[in-house]
Order: sequence, then structure tokens, then C-alpha cells
Amino acid sequence: MLVVLDSEALAALSFPRERARTGRRAQAVLVAVERLGGRACVPAPVIAEVARSASRRPGVDRVLRRLPVVDTDRAIATLAGNLLGRNRLDSRHAIDALVASTALGSSPAVVLTGDPDDFMRLIGDDPGVLVQPLP
Repeated sequence: MLVVLDSEALAALSFPRERARTGRRAQAVLVAVERLGGRACVPAPVIAEVARSASRRPGVDRVLRRLPVVDTDRAIATLAGNLLGRNRLDSRHAIDALVASTALGSSPAVVLTGDPDDFMRLIGDDPGVLVQPLP
């Protein structure tokens, strides 16, 4: 199983002092998945949302040394566009749609997120993707 991190999950792991409870929850989910033989990843566009300044990059880099970054290819981008269109969402939701598309393309998968409502809307009733909210 693949765990796909959204921006809130990456931020929680990257800045544990700022987001103590959420960071502990995110770390616990990753440990459980690894024990079950799963893996986690970060879609490349998520980095753009989280690493917006030089002061934030060391925390993000620390997490990315442990987790692979998934590139956004044409198939993922096209699926994200379809999800936005189907749900009548504008480009403000593009990164969420790219995260959802990464998970849908890697089913079975879990999206670890601070925005469960957004992801449940994007993913719909696909049984291969679970949305796991962070506190």
C-alpha cells in the first residue's frame, strides 16, 4: 500500500515543533504502514506548497531524505485536470487534485491529509483510495 502525503502531512512531519499533535499522528501512520510493508511518498507539487522559504527548506529536506518524491507526469496531470473538471473546481485545488491523482494511479493507496473533505470530494467513491485525516 502507498501512503501519499498532502501539504499538511508534509508540513506536520517537517515542522514538528509547530504542529506537535499532527506531526505525531502523521509519524504514527507512516510507522504503521512501514510495519505492514507499505511505503510513503510525496508528490512533487506538494513541495512547492510547503517549502516556500529558505527557513522552511531544512525541515522539508529532512523528511524528503526518507521519502521518495513522485514526479508529476502527463497521466497524473491529465487525471488531475479531469478531477477538477468533474468536481467544478478551479485551479486553487490543483495541488490537491495532483495528490489525489497520484493516489488513484497507485491504488490501493491512502491520502494522509489535513483536508479530508477536499480529498473525499476529489476521489469520490473509488474503493482503492482511503482518505486518512490528520487531527
